[in-house]
This record gives sequence, structure tokens and C-alpha cells, in this order.
Amino acid sequence: MQNKEQKQTLIGSFAAHKGDTGSAQVQIALLTERINNLAEHFKAHPKDNNSRHGLLILLSRRRRILKYLEEENPEEYSNITEKLHLS
Repeated sequence: MQNKEQKQTLIGSFAAHKGDTGSAQVQIALLTERINNLAEHFKAHPKDNNSRHGLLILLSRRRRILKYLEEENPEEYSNITEKLHLS
């Protein structure tokens, strides 16, 4: 789980301007962090199917936002996928 300081640091590195917490880039970065944390969780708890369901929801949410960003701003899409090491 992310604490406030980690979350603020992540938001600060992907925000387009001061106070930006809802742009597609910030949302993708936060979702990616949560997905990575859940992936670590599954290494220790492989049979946790309830959390796996939550992971699938997060993955689909991130995929939808990435698709939107790719259509609206392809340059920013390539930048964020490169920074976050996404496909």
C-alpha cells in the first residue's frame, strides 16, 4: 500500500502542473504502482483470488486510460509508457 509521501512523490513526477492529481498521466502512474504492489503480494499469497479480482479491475482501468491517452496525445502516451516500462 502506498503512503501519502510516496503518492505525492509519484504525483509530482508525472503532474503536468501544480495541483494536477487527475490527469491521465498521473492516474496511469498511480495505477501502475498499485498493480506492481499487488504483483509482489501474489508472490507470497498465490491463492488470494479476491485480490486477484481487484488486480484485474485495476489492469482494465489502466488499459482504458492508456487507450484514451494514445488517441488524444500519442506523444505523451509514448513518453509515459517508456517511463513506466509498459509494453
